[in-house]
Amino acid sequence: MSQRSHSSCTHQTAAPSTMQTLDEMEFEKGIWSAALDGDDSRVKKFLEKLRFDPDTRDRSGYTALHYAARKGALTTCAVLIEAGADVNAQTRSCSSTPLHRSAYQGHQEIVSLLLSKGADPLVLDCDGQTPLHKAAQMNRLDVAVLLLKVSRLLLMIEDRKGSTATDLGGENSVGKYLKKEMSSL
Repeated sequence: MSQRSHSSCTHQTAAPSTMQTLDEMEFEKGIWSAALDGDDSRVKKFLEKLRFDPDTRDRSGYTALHYAARKGALTTCAVLIEAGADVNAQTRSCSSTPLHRSAYQGHQEIVSLLLSKGADPLVLDCDGQTPLHKAAQMNRLDVAVLLLKVSRLLLMIEDRKGSTATDLGGENSVGKYLKKEMSSL
């Protein structure tokens, strides 16, 4: 720690590595941190008492629903959707939706909730990938099955590198399942 002197007082400042940026403090105090923590009571407080827009984005371009979907916080996702959160909101940086995030993490119940509330499984992220690509990459078989029930077109979509979800699944269980599904087209 270093000492700083201002006219009549002296105080110590924290080392730069321990200081938070304003963005970090805003995140921690905001709805996004509450959603990431799955803290339904804090999320409800933001929505009801503070009249917070559920689609407000943090400095990185994510909504609270992106964070809750990534975390696997099912009831938090439901609270946000009930409050009007856009299930197809895309991040600024890579155009990911809450469905992309939950599919990648393998949160089957959240994928199911999002799909039931109108999430579009055909939305592409900045890499040209669908949520099925994400599920295949991470070998999330239950999620892949759910997504294909909604749209078999997902089997045909190639990402920016020319890979289908089947290609990305390779020899894992999702890849084998998708190969079998492709052969039945």
